[in-house]
Amino acid sequence: MNVNEHHGIDDAPEPNYEPEPQIGPPHPINWNLLTAHDLEQELLELNRWVNWLRIEYGLPASEIPPYWHRHPELLWELSALHLHWLCAYDPDQDGSAPFGWHRDFADARGRLRDWVAACGTKRDRDRPTRQTPWPGENNDQEVVEEVITDRDADFVKFVLDTVSARQAAEDAFFANADPSTGEVQEP
Repeated sequence: MNVNEHHGIDDAPEPNYEPEPQIGPPHPINWNLLTAHDLEQELLELNRWVNWLRIEYGLPASEIPPYWHRHPELLWELSALHLHWLCAYDPDQDGSAPFGWHRDFADARGRLRDWVAACGTKRDRDRPTRQTPWPGENNDQEVVEEVITDRDADFVKFVLDTVSARQAAEDAFFANADPSTGEVQEP
């Protein structure tokens, strides 16, 4: 699914979550290094899985809040949990792998509660994660809490904005590349 082709996201996840077909084995995702296209696809896939997870296991907002996508600490934790789930339930995996996933899932739930408490996001309100300045750094972060009115619309906007920013960075990088050598020139 491409966000640009779909202006909303279903209210409920598909009843039997199945991951998108993989070309190769599941792999860790470094969210900082994805291309704009891959970033969009991975965010959509993670969102689909997180939605399934929260409903399948009846998880409270204190573990998976509606705006998890706006908090990098939650994005990284949920991404790692998703990768672990994909590997544990791979058809070629050992039969005891799901048991290991559930053990690690219990540990991850504790970390998720810690992350949610630290960042301050809730079921009906959200604010940016506060950053603690070190001595000598400016403390000019404005922390404004907002009411969550439409989680799915916010997720779509988040994806569009994040992908657009990544695409702009890619375009700027390639604009300074010499097409004949591939070397990056100083702007």
